[in-house]
Amino acid sequence: MSQGRKFGIIALTALCFGAFSLTSCQEDKPTSHAVANAEGEAASGNEATQEKFDPLKGQKDQQQEVKADIPLTTVSFSEYEWDFGTIDEGDKVEHTFKFTNTGNEPLVLEKCKGSCGCTVPTCPKDPIPPGGTGEIGVVFNSKGKKNSQTKRVSITCNTEEQPVLKIHAQVTPEDEVEG
Repeated sequence: MSQGRKFGIIALTALCFGAFSLTSCQEDKPTSHAVANAEGEAASGNEATQEKFDPLKGQKDQQQEVKADIPLTTVSFSEYEWDFGTIDEGDKVEHTFKFTNTGNEPLVLEKCKGSCGCTVPTCPKDPIPPGGTGEIGVVFNSKGKKNSQTKRVSITCNTEEQPVLKIHAQVTPEDEVEG
């Protein structure tokens, strides 16, 4: 193989690896969020400088994935965000998000999807009747993750806007963990 071809293959490989690294599931930087809880109260903090996280905004696109013949309902989560605090790299932590079907039709959860392979949600398979409650379990695997981490779980269901749950963790790198 000629020297030029070898160089071309190496350059292409490096380019592909670089593109993969840029699109990995690590978040770019930590952000501050103000969230309304289930009662609608705003979280404390400087509202003008904080990014507002609305777990229902901007998720109308996913509605197309829900079957058109399923009537819409409403859902309320007891919390839309969870902070695991400081954990060690390699730890697997989990949290359960509880919700209530606040509408008049059965709630059908078509899909729960983590923003990364390190974030694995578990959705109920059966419809939740009006007034009924349910849980979505989320497991975060911090293997290969360092420092501030924020992950999302997008929920596709028969509501007008699709809920998004968030988890946060401060991951102590493996080489800094005291053993």
